Amino acid sequence: MPARLLYTGQVVVDLVMALDALPRSGGDVLARSASFETGGGFNVMAAACRNGLQTVYLGRHGNGRFGDLARQAMTAEGIEIATPGSDDQDTGLSVALIEPSAERSFISYVGAEGGLSRDDLHSVTVQPDDFVFVSGYSLLHTHKVSTLLSWLAELPKGAGVVFDPGPLVNSPDSAEMQAVLPMITLWTSNCEEALRFTGCEMIADALEQLAKWLNEDALIVVRDGPQGCWLRQGSKAQHVGGFPVTAIDTNGAGDAHAGVLLAGLAAGLSAEQAAVRANAAAAIAVTRWGPATAPKADEVDVLIKACTV
Repeated sequence: MPARLLYTGQVVVDLVMALDALPRSGGDVLARSASFETGGGFNVMAAACRNGLQTVYLGRHGNGRFGDLARQAMTAEGIEIATPGSDDQDTGLSVALIEPSAERSFISYVGAEGGLSRDDLHSVTVQPDDFVFVSGYSLLHTHKVSTLLSWLAELPKGAGVVFDPGPLVNSPDSAEMQAVLPMITLWTSNCEEALRFTGCEMIADALEQLAKWLNEDALIVVRDGPQGCWLRQGSKAQHVGGFPVTAIDTNGAGDAHAGVLLAGLAAGLSAEQAAVRANAAAAIAVTRWGPATAPKADEVDVLIKACTV
């Protein structure tokens, strides 16, 4: 069976609003645009699917307006939904506020995706070549984390554990994080997250510190915005350059990078080759409004070819 992406994180619905500036406390501003979009973990899965990687959602989804939106979006992308809908909760909502600089701020409410059962996770048989994606957000959900950690410990040899800390996991000190660290085979984060997690001030130092905490053969990928990304595996670290574009919305760019990176690795590319494609995908994503803006494989090919001629 070909490698698959098994996503254990959270799919939510984003209310995306473009603003001239964030309001002060107690203030009010008018948005230039507003739309409901499926987001959260959906962005990673959509990016992977659009680039040829079979993808399964192993998280919960709700019964209501937002759950319906989430399921429709996943079905349209060809994402397999492995778990049944919740009987008594809707899918959660995240308000994404986008400033003219393309910086974004979030306010989130957790819904059905904040829970998970052993039966949910065992609805799919994990194969040795599969990538199991773990979001740092999952470690913060009390109705999910213990079940998830127990299941991860039972994965078959050869299955990859991909970890994205996200913006809320700030250090390796928690018991949950200590349990996850030895399992990680691929770390993916942005520069700010890596620096905060390690307590370092330079990317090179953060890469070295992460390498000390993870297994010696783990692949570490740290995104560095328009500069591209950094890779480290074993004692070797390298920079993979980005692609020059004019960004209008950075929402979902890191997710596009992660999904396309995994699609490349699953297709047999080297870490460097997969990172080039991931950098190109992220560059295209920031030129589009919305959270799930990852390009398809042929669009990635066009950008890479244009920049190497």
